[in-house]
Amino acid sequence: MKYLYGFILVFSIILHTTFATNLPRAREATLIEVSSPTEVLIKAAGLGIDKKHSKPKAAVLDQSANDDAAKTAVWFVLIGGSDPLIQTEKEKVAFQKIEEAFFGIDNIRKFISWEADYYDKRLKTDGGKSLKIEKSFKINKALLEEYLVNKSVFQKFTNISASVGMPTIMVIPESNNDIAPLDLLTQNPDIKKGAEVIEAYLSAKQFSVVVPEQQQVLQELSSTQFALGGSDDDYSYLLALSIGSDVYVSYNISISTRIVGTSDVKKAVVGCRAYETTTGRLLGTETGYSQERPSATNAALIEEAMSDAVDKVISRIINYWKTDLKLGIQYKCIINVSNVFDSEQAEEIIFAVGDACKSVASLLKENTVADHTYDISLWVNPEKYPAVSDIYRAIKASYTGEGIVKRVSISRKLILLSVEEE
Repeated sequence: MKYLYGFILVFSIILHTTFATNLPRAREATLIEVSSPTEVLIKAAGLGIDKKHSKPKAAVLDQSANDDAAKTAVWFVLIGGSDPLIQTEKEKVAFQKIEEAFFGIDNIRKFISWEADYYDKRLKTDGGKSLKIEKSFKINKALLEEYLVNKSVFQKFTNISASVGMPTIMVIPESNNDIAPLDLLTQNPDIKKGAEVIEAYLSAKQFSVVVPEQQQVLQELSSTQFALGGSDDDYSYLLALSIGSDVYVSYNISISTRIVGTSDVKKAVVGCRAYETTTGRLLGTETGYSQERPSATNAALIEEAMSDAVDKVISRIINYWKTDLKLGIQYKCIINVSNVFDSEQAEEIIFAVGDACKSVASLLKENTVADHTYDISLWVNPEKYPAVSDIYRAIKASYTGEGIVKRVSISRKLILLSVEEE
């Protein structure tokens, strides 16, 4: 019987090799730049072969190599890069069912918005029987995503939004304690331009974007800082918590100038990082660079450098959101036990609060357990608890310890509670 299974396996491999003619052969590619929120420039290799003639013909080799390079460029965006569109195992399995038809050259051409009319490299291999080339292509990622949604490889974001809502993201510049991030946005045009570029990308991906432009939002920081139990100031983190965003993106910008010949040339370098708001977990970080250009405006350089960085960061945010949704909607919950209770009483109260929270959550993660403070992350089924106030009511009703649970503040993602004497 084992020989039969071995024969079947070998026969299946032979069949796949024989009939899977559309898949790319070279599978060597490099990301050159992110041209826009919807397009990327890829340099891809292509391997040309001629199976029809005993002596390969140059025209056939050229056409075959061009087609293979086009397939490789699209393959790189889908599967081969560091931040591919297809990431989860479920998506990979679904794509395998359609990949043969997908890589038909007529279908592949739909996703190519531009290609170079020259080769970066052209080399005959295998004694002239095959041809290897390199050339550049612009791939429309938006069309690729739409196609994969229609083929049920991806789930529509609108479907996700209907059940749990789109992830809310706040963009804020990095700052030290000397100046608040909102002051940077209003006072520094370069910082403002960086935020606008990131927000444009996020909007193009249909995220819900919070634009923190009102100075009064910072007034909420004092109560949040108190609830965090005296931790060091982190304006970006605290502002994100006070607004209730799921993710916050921080960034910094540096522009250098030097003299080349008789001209001043400038170059922009930006750093872009995304954090999970409720835990502060780093989701992705990238550095982007502009080309060094003479007499360029700062805004143009910043847009070029930021585009280079933010596209990869957004891919990691999307991957995080898909993974996190399997557990439910995530909330940060901080419970402060009144000082009227001694340490032993407070400990028992925290145990009881934890039990009440576990009865509500599909998953509970403890971030900090102090003498009088209990800091946790909750993942909650949105169908059972569609509103954040429903979570508070359920915790309050389930609590069986000493004292009474009271609401301090509830925002979209942050639940601040206290346990007081009755």
